[in-house]
Amino acid sequence: MLVAAAVCPCPPLLVPDVAAGAASELDAARTACVDALSVLAAARPDRLVIVGPAEQSGHGPYPEGTQGSFRGFGVDLGVTLGRDKGAPSERVLPPSLAVAAWLLERTGWSAAPIEGLGVGEPLAAERCIEAGRDVAARAERVALLVMGDASACRTLKAPGYLDERAEPFDAEVARALGAADVAALKALDAELAYELKASGRGAWQVMAGAAEGAGLSGALLYEDAPYGVGYVVAAWS
Repeated sequence: MLVAAAVCPCPPLLVPDVAAGAASELDAARTACVDALSVLAAARPDRLVIVGPAEQSGHGPYPEGTQGSFRGFGVDLGVTLGRDKGAPSERVLPPSLAVAAWLLERTGWSAAPIEGLGVGEPLAAERCIEAGRDVAARAERVALLVMGDASACRTLKAPGYLDERAEPFDAEVARALGAADVAALKALDAELAYELKASGRGAWQVMAGAAEGAGLSGALLYEDAPYGVGYVVAAWS
């Protein structure tokens, strides 16, 4: 059963070594992410499942000890999912889960075993929701760390250029995440999310499936659009 969830953005720029001279611009987002992770630890979960966008769905679970890196972003920095090095895994963490691993290292996570799950962007809403139900059934007390960005079309210089639909889309996402509105997350328009380059849509709908019947309440901890990309941090408990 889902007992807590944290929602964080997943740009590699969240990692100061990657952001370099611009690192301070995301200080508030990093602080909010740390606060969200503290809610997960306080819930005393039996298992933490990290969900984030990946090139292909079903690439997981990524067991504890799976490694990732930010070398593709020009920084020789590696990360490991959790503290259990375990047997070497042939899989490599996708960028979203590598950012999550960095956040967990930053906060010294030790509250529960970890596994990761990649969600492909085209995965249909119902399949995301069903995956969330499966995740929630994996242990008596499950916590989720849900990685993903909102639209990438908020300004002329945004990765997806300016799209007038982006701001209202992001506003509804932030409202739903802050209110733990499961029905609204299930109803997110997958096609619109794709057009607006909102990478978090699938992961948020996995969370919605996991949260069915859990009766969680939400809090919006951060919302902004630096670099023209919508970043949202929320905590459900």
